[in-house]
Amino acid sequence: MKPHHAPRTALALTALAATAFGVSACGSAAGSSGSSSSSSVGVTLVLKTLSNPYFVTMENDAKAEAAKDGVSLTVAAGTSDGDTQSQITAIDNAISRGDKGILITTNGNAVNSALNQARQAGLYVIALDTAPTPANVADITYATDNTAAGKLDGQAAAAALGGKKAVIAMLDLYSTQVVSVDIDRDHGFLEGMGIDPGSTTQNGQEAKSGSYTGGSGGSYQIACQQPTQGAIDGGRTAMEDCLSANPNINVVYAINEPAAEGAYAALKAAGKASAVKVYAIDGSCQGVGYVSTGEFAADAVQYPGKMASLGVDSIAKLAKGGAKPSTSTGLDFYNTGTALVTSSPLTGVSTETVAQGRSACWGSTS
Repeated sequence: MKPHHAPRTALALTALAATAFGVSACGSAAGSSGSSSSSSVGVTLVLKTLSNPYFVTMENDAKAEAAKDGVSLTVAAGTSDGDTQSQITAIDNAISRGDKGILITTNGNAVNSALNQARQAGLYVIALDTAPTPANVADITYATDNTAAGKLDGQAAAAALGGKKAVIAMLDLYSTQVVSVDIDRDHGFLEGMGIDPGSTTQNGQEAKSGSYTGGSGGSYQIACQQPTQGAIDGGRTAMEDCLSANPNINVVYAINEPAAEGAYAALKAAGKASAVKVYAIDGSCQGVGYVSTGEFAADAVQYPGKMASLGVDSIAKLAKGGAKPSTSTGLDFYNTGTALVTSSPLTGVSTETVAQGRSACWGSTS
């Protein structure tokens, strides 16, 4: 979210029923054990849930890569975000099967002991999207550079202001928990605006007024800093509180698409949607659509399917004598990339069109 340490901040749709073991195997019927044969490489993908399209995208792309690489893939998931016991059981089963590796989006630190046991048993562990705490519980993490994603949004906001005063609502994930995805996205946005975050470890430490240097530069005021829990309802309530504190807000930073969606609903209800630009992060097909229709001014996209397919391919290559994957230059994880989708180009900001965003978005708008 740095790899994230927070619950996945993406659209929480119930596309599929979550099961403790949503198990399928490449080349075998859904619901089978997914046991690897002597001639194939066994890999287990352990997801937070199967009720979120972000993770369903990981499942689908992992299966596609497994079919190409000759991998016997087993997919398992928690029954809900935070269900670590189902994930632990899936890890134990991967060890018992003699799998070569595990890909995991962890539901919490309770899985660490099982992951350590897997590594001791010779399995290669790749964390997807969210690094364990500590990060070295996994061999490597494949994730989005969340600071870079936030920075793209901040650069876009500064450019769009054209020197006007920025009255900013900061809609974060939490107020009582310190998690890296929250800090990285928040700080990235401020840095993109040209505002010093004031701390490397906490949100809300920036000066509440001053000058921003991004774009043409200008003055700014932080009107509010509110938690959203990364949810639509949380975003709506946070935005309502912010408007009560300062009705002149013209820029909204949102931790993710659901928070941004809730913020837009509150702005629309207050008759202020046309005067305020909302900046989101996630890159779902629905979110990219919101850029097209104007609900979001921009959306910094992520590629969950790429994380999973790269993970499957890496373990397949390792099992065949290939080299271990390495982290991206200057980072402690492998950066799977981000891009900024806007409805029109912005001076000095690298952007993609809505059509380009739709070509690589995740989830479904249907």
